[in-house]
Amino acid sequence: MSQVTLKNVVKSYGDVKVIHNINLDIQDNEFIVLVGPSGCGNSTALRMIAGLETISDGTIEIGDKVVNDVPPKSRNTSMFFQDYALYPEMTVYQNIAFSLRMKKSQQADIEKKVQNLAELLDITNLLNRKLQTLSDSQRQRVAMGRTLVRDPEVFLFDEPLSNLDPKLRNQMRVELKKLHTKLKTTTVYVTHDQVEAMTLADRIVVMKDGHIQQVGTPAEVYEKPANMFVADFIGNRSMNMVKAEIS
Repeated sequence: MSQVTLKNVVKSYGDVKVIHNINLDIQDNEFIVLVGPSGCGNSTALRMIAGLETISDGTIEIGDKVVNDVPPKSRNTSMFFQDYALYPEMTVYQNIAFSLRMKKSQQADIEKKVQNLAELLDITNLLNRKLQTLSDSQRQRVAMGRTLVRDPEVFLFDEPLSNLDPKLRNQMRVELKKLHTKLKTTTVYVTHDQVEAMTLADRIVVMKDGHIQQVGTPAEVYEKPANMFVADFIGNRSMNMVKAEIS
């Protein structure tokens, strides 16, 4: 089981609290999207799950294991960074295989995994190419391959499509959803784009100023917003607000 549970999680920098006692249960195989305006705390929450940020209070569990003090490399998660975090001097094959080589996997296993992922991502013909010769879309797929190759319990995506033009973003949203359908791995995805959240998520977590405002399916969040912030933020165009008095 690869569920993720956050219990009363707090993050403070000195006297400034940026995450306020959040509670969240992410189910096994679920694709959950954390969405909100800039500074809402969704990227911080993701980095705490990954272990890249320490938590100030509370508990984070992956599976049935508390991971508060577990280093990132031992959490069995795989994170996709906004800037792709690829090695420009390596070929596509070498980039995807890098983490397997660090784990000292058998060459036959490395070959099989890289080839299978290359077919899944439609980049088999790029394996011997250097990154400088690739388009943004192709680099995106290579970075995806590096994230997927580790067979983690949980995938973590930090605004993976923000550097792409609108056409490529739409294309990659479709590809991401197809990948999740095939792999069925628990996925936590951060974005500030509410259209992206509505398109990809099984459930959406709407955040503002380090607080969770609402958790629900895209339809629930859109049709039954929990408060005025959610009503105004979700939807394109946003919901109309009318001042009124109840009498």
